[in-house]
Amino acid sequence: MPPAPVPRNRRLRTLLLTAALTLALAAPLAHAQDGLPDIGSSAGELLTPARQAEYGAMMQRELRNYGYLLDDPLVDDWLQTMGTRLGSNSAQPRQPYTFFMLKDRQINAFATLGGFIGVNAGLVLTVEREDEVAAVLSHEIAHVTQQHVLRGVERAQRDQIPILLGMLAAVVAAQQAGGSSSGDATAAAITSGMGLMQQRQINYTRSNESEADRLGIRTLARSGYDVDAMAGFFERMSAAMRGNEGGYSTPDFLRTHPVNTTRISEAKSRAEQMKKDTVLLTTQVPGGVRQERVNPADPALSEPLSRRGNPLLPLSLQVPLGQLSRGPSGNFDWARERLRVLSATTPAELTREYQGLARSQPQGLTPAQRYGAALAELRTGTSGAASAARELATLLEANPDNLWIALALGEAESRSGQPAKANARFEQLLHARPGNRPVALTYAQILNEQGGRSAGERAQAMLRPLLSQSGNDPVFQQRFARASELAGDTNRASEAYAEAAFLNGRPEQALMQLQALKRRPDIDYVTRARVDARIEAITPSVLELRRQGINDPELRRR
Repeated sequence: MPPAPVPRNRRLRTLLLTAALTLALAAPLAHAQDGLPDIGSSAGELLTPARQAEYGAMMQRELRNYGYLLDDPLVDDWLQTMGTRLGSNSAQPRQPYTFFMLKDRQINAFATLGGFIGVNAGLVLTVEREDEVAAVLSHEIAHVTQQHVLRGVERAQRDQIPILLGMLAAVVAAQQAGGSSSGDATAAAITSGMGLMQQRQINYTRSNESEADRLGIRTLARSGYDVDAMAGFFERMSAAMRGNEGGYSTPDFLRTHPVNTTRISEAKSRAEQMKKDTVLLTTQVPGGVRQERVNPADPALSEPLSRRGNPLLPLSLQVPLGQLSRGPSGNFDWARERLRVLSATTPAELTREYQGLARSQPQGLTPAQRYGAALAELRTGTSGAASAARELATLLEANPDNLWIALALGEAESRSGQPAKANARFEQLLHARPGNRPVALTYAQILNEQGGRSAGERAQAMLRPLLSQSGNDPVFQQRFARASELAGDTNRASEAYAEAAFLNGRPEQALMQLQALKRRPDIDYVTRARVDARIEAITPSVLELRRQGINDPELRRR
């Protein structure tokens, strides 16, 4: 069944965003020398690591501003855990990485400045196992570690950042136009930018790609994933190009990461060579068998914990760093179905999708797909929540340790009129997994939905220990703000709402909220000092956006 036509306004938004993203990320498309970065390169002088992180974070906030990011605690935790493990086994283990998911069902992934790496939901929906996702992340990590992004910026230093800001302005203009003739004019105005984008895609050099493949497969192996996954993913992309399988359009990934038979053969050859140097370990785990390849000669897999661990432990009791967490997490099927639900345009479309899956599989839906179908029902309201709760209870009985099912069941119980039962379930999960972000944020969402001062106080108390590590987490800030509001802590609520606005790409709103909070007579010294620091940090961002002519459309409508 062919996919439904994309609405005109959505096509315009996608066009503009693609231009903005690709021009901003055109850095990795520029030429670079094969091998390690030149010692004498001046790229590091162009943008310091802090400046790179600033631009990467700005791009992430802008994507979130226009609704392209998919912020979900469970999916984020799955992706970030996998990415962090790969990053720690890369050529630059101290480089910080931020991994995020986009709602778009196009098959794509990209790396930008500061170690920010984005993955489209369509990529996860297309692959068949976590190892293939890990292969893509390893490739993108290699682009970061080898400074392909930064060295490309050096080449285009005269126009790269102005292009980025200018294209962000074009996105804003399109939003304000709302698909009118003004939007058509905006689309026409960026035609030259699209041309530049295409040219730089063509210029994505063979040397950069080969280097990223070579180092990426090494990272993949050191992290315990199947080294055959990289060639497998390339073959899947090549097949998608030929047959347009799955109803998706031609993968964007292939436009920026060209795949040919030579590249596939090289990936297979590297995998075969690496398998000669490794041994296959088989371990019985709850729910099945886990297999991973280990290279006994790799120092990363044999060195004891550094002094950042417990120096009082004898060497015989220290655990090798690489063995702490290796190979697939076992959560891929659940993550894919959750993404299927969260990236769907409408509930009706989602229903048709699961009906199609059921018809195409003689054995019917898998347990993970039944979980996804239950999530789809949960989105339809109270009646759907009751039906979802029954299905999820059955699934949890068969998979008692599955956190994904347990959290969804708690949501379904609360929304179907069983708040006490839901809260008891969440309290049990919180006790078993203290400090777990998905548990805390899902429980906080449910308490906020239930409302009332006592619910707000419980949510606030539960979230407060995570506050110090959640400064860049918009989901946390939003839920902590609402919990504080219900608890009657209006000053803390205002602070958190301002942080959420900033992280959602609305720095001007954040600044206005903080300035209003500062004028309150009941604000204490500590809070005032904290607010002053945030005002000082946010003001330069607001001034720069104003200088570029980018204004918050919500503020203009007021």
